[in-house]
Amino acid sequence: MKPAMETAAEENTEQSQERKVNIRAEMEICRYHWMSSGSNNNQYDPIPSLTSKSIPSSSPGCFECCIKCLGGVPYASLVATILCFSGVTLFCGCGHVALAGTVAILEQHFSTNTSDHALFSEVIQLMQYVIYGIASFFFLYGIILLAEGFYITNAVKELHGEFKTSACGRCISGMFVFLTYMLGVACLGMFGFSTVPVFMFYNIWSTCEVIKSQINGTTAVEQICVDIQQYGIIPWNAFPGKICGSALENICNTNELYMSYHLFIVACTGAGATVIALLIYMLATTYNYAVLKFKSREDCCTKF
Repeated sequence: MKPAMETAAEENTEQSQERKVNIRAEMEICRYHWMSSGSNNNQYDPIPSLTSKSIPSSSPGCFECCIKCLGGVPYASLVATILCFSGVTLFCGCGHVALAGTVAILEQHFSTNTSDHALFSEVIQLMQYVIYGIASFFFLYGIILLAEGFYITNAVKELHGEFKTSACGRCISGMFVFLTYMLGVACLGMFGFSTVPVFMFYNIWSTCEVIKSQINGTTAVEQICVDIQQYGIIPWNAFPGKICGSALENICNTNELYMSYHLFIVACTGAGATVIALLIYMLATTYNYAVLKFKSREDCCTKF
């Protein structure tokens, strides 16, 4: 029985030694994998030392964001919008007051009968309502064109994502081009129409200057006249219609004449500024439409 017991003890000893060897081998393998993974992490993410300071990652700051936003501003449309608002404000505000002053001068001095200038008064009142509509329309249209300029500028420069265009966007841009050209022609006619009262008041003002220069008696002054009937404002049978001499001198000494004259000049200047603004709008909208057509091409490989 003794040799059998010794044999069993020897077998148990050998099994325990084999188990220890297997455990050590597994521990060595796990240690190798841990060291290899640690070396890879240290290769890409080194542990900062105590003496070194961590450098933050470069992120766009406030200055870079401001420069990026300024790069997306459509400066041509912005200048045109400011010029358009200023011109329309001058034309509508000064024109409205100047028309009211013209009716007052006509009723007080050139046409004492109300029926003679009734049609002219109705036309002036209608024009004052049209002025309100012109101011509202151009304010809204300028805002829309400025918004379209912002959108297309940001899209072309690719400041906020990838550029995308559609057939609907190109149609809208083309519609703005056509509408801006039509408004430019209309404003050009409005500018030409605003020069008519300036011309009329200039003739009256120059006649008043001639009267003031006549100091050699009343004979020469009485021969100087202003006939408002020749401008077609009142009919030929209106009374008095034609003012001469001292009566004309009294008109020249009133503040309404000079106020209306200068207001018509400012209104004409505002109409000219509006024409220039619409000209800038024409160039901007035409360029935007051309860019949209170019960027929508499949073989487009050039960036503006």
